[in-house]
Amino acid sequence: MGRGKIEIKKIENTNSRQVTFSKRRAGLLKKAQELAILCDAEVAVIVFSNTGKLFEFSSSGMKRTLSRYNKLLDSPEQPKIECKAEKPDLKEVDVLKEEIAKLQVKQLRLSGMDLTGLSLKELQQLENQLNEGLLFVKEKKEHLLMEQLEQSRVQEQRAMLENETLRRQARIIEELRGFLSSTDHPVPTYLEYYATERKNPPIDNGATSPPVAHYICSIEKVDSDTTLHLGEPAVALSGTSELELDT
Repeated sequence: MGRGKIEIKKIENTNSRQVTFSKRRAGLLKKAQELAILCDAEVAVIVFSNTGKLFEFSSSGMKRTLSRYNKLLDSPEQPKIECKAEKPDLKEVDVLKEEIAKLQVKQLRLSGMDLTGLSLKELQQLENQLNEGLLFVKEKKEHLLMEQLEQSRVQEQRAMLENETLRRQARIIEELRGFLSSTDHPVPTYLEYYATERKNPPIDNGATSPPVAHYICSIEKVDSDTTLHLGEPAVALSGTSELELDT
């Protein structure tokens, strides 16, 4: 929002007047300096405060600028300095006020107020304007409703896809639970091997036969409990022949 226009009149408050004077004076001197630099002009500004304090600026020296000014005033060929006070254009102000008044009356009539003095034709025109405005409002309303319905449909489809995904995951979890619950007996983690007695023990030739071996082998991840019985090696054929000859 732009800053409101300040009414140009004397500031009654002393402190506010002093603050405004300091700000405006600094701005004026700065603008004078910029004008002298940018446009290569000779600029001089003299300001006296209400207390009589002097403030000045001169791009080429105040005495030199005043001397030049006085010479130009005394010269007969110098045209009169034209200085016009800025006055507001009263005609333009009156036109703007009249336009504002018309707009206010039109606004009241569109709201159904201040209809006095209108002819039948003017009332018909006003009714047509209201109908056109109402039609535009309905079209805008329908457009917004369609957009909301489309958004709701997209959200509904997204929710259905999410629910279907959750149902699939739930079915997979139930199937896994049923599969795990069907295996009640524990699964052994090792196999035992036992040696069996021989039907035909070997002949003792002075050497003692090795004791029956008992082997236990741990095997991980075995699906069934299996026990294997292994016997000692069978008697060699040569040993059997020798036994029969001796008898």
